[in-house]
Amino acid sequence: MAEPGRAVGLGDRRQRHAALRAVVRYRQGVPHCRAARPGGGSAGADWKPRKEAGRPVYSVREENGLRFLHADSRGLGIQAAMEHEWDPAAYPILAWSWRPLEFPPGSDERNAKTNDSALAVYAVFPHTSWSVKSVKYVWSRVAPVGTHLTSSAGLTQVRVLRSGTQGKGEWVEERVNVLEDYRKYFGTTEVPKPAGIAVLTDADDTGSSAQGDYARFRACKP
Repeated sequence: MAEPGRAVGLGDRRQRHAALRAVVRYRQGVPHCRAARPGGGSAGADWKPRKEAGRPVYSVREENGLRFLHADSRGLGIQAAMEHEWDPAAYPILAWSWRPLEFPPGSDERNAKTNDSALAVYAVFPHTSWSVKSVKYVWSRVAPVGTHLTSSAGLTQVRVLRSGTQGKGEWVEERVNVLEDYRKYFGTTEVPKPAGIAVLTDADDTGSSAQGDYARFRACKP
């Protein structure tokens, strides 16, 4: 994704035609992407910490016209979540931007004693009246890209999307197919509508600190 203020070219003819098709779809009332909320899914009123102690961790900031959710964890591990239901059959792609600012020292998601991350995004699905299933996407300090982990007795399936501290301080755009990932990790073809999105910047297991930013959450067509 281009940063604010940076021009984006349409490139060759195929790219121009793709752009025109996207415009036509939008004008016909079928947008290619749906923002998690008007303005890009980063306004503070929509994000709720799972526990009261998490309120100081998450705050809304604005930079160069971009509103985003900033996370600053000091020895805490508390999610912030936003209710947002969408049809994964029509919009299987979850897209967002994130920016790591501080990786928790000594963190490694493969070890329960050091299971902290600068950035993590969850696609949250209904399961029972008292539990949910989630696919969690992580930017790890050291775990290799593609690493698959589980937690919460298998109810949370973890995929390491990025690894390493290269890119620290820079916005990075992500696109994942939550429909395919849910089917793959939970071994089913039946995929319920996601109930929401959650984020986690945590530093409780390492007893350290972590910081990162989140913005531009959208559900998109392939």
